[in-house]
Amino acid sequence: MNSDEIRAIQAPLKEQYKTDPESAIITLKASGKLGEGLTCKVDTGKSLVEAGLHPATGGTGLAACSGDMLLEALVACAGVTLSAVATAIEIDLKDAALSAEGDLDFRGTLGVSKEAPVGFKNIRLHYNIETDATDEQVSTLLKLTERYCVVYQTLSAGCIIDVSHNR
Repeated sequence: MNSDEIRAIQAPLKEQYKTDPESAIITLKASGKLGEGLTCKVDTGKSLVEAGLHPATGGTGLAACSGDMLLEALVACAGVTLSAVATAIEIDLKDAALSAEGDLDFRGTLGVSKEAPVGFKNIRLHYNIETDATDEQVSTLLKLTERYCVVYQTLSAGCIIDVSHNR
């Protein structure tokens, strides 16, 4: 795909969202159901993923860890956004690889220490980019990728989470 093609695909959507802002608000959904033992089966729309406890909290390591899935979502979103932005601003990416890692203190998750946070303390996202673009172009590419990556923005800015239940 080239910049003209991506613009042609996105132009009518952008126009629609300008004239009808409410049409731009889409609710994405995820669902899961408890599985065997201490697992939750999550329907990704493409396959069923069984998530379980991380070995640092007593898991076997056979089920996917939700913390890993969060980092994977960040890498996926940043990668897709990087590719789309590079296409839009006509930067030829010969190759790109992304990785994310995050630091957790499992004392918080296990209730061992009230001072230890529950959740990631730090997340590091790394790009390994192969391109002939100038340093300034790469800087712009990364700045725009950060700006438009939904998962990055959600993690860095936070969001309100409403919790409800049924019985």
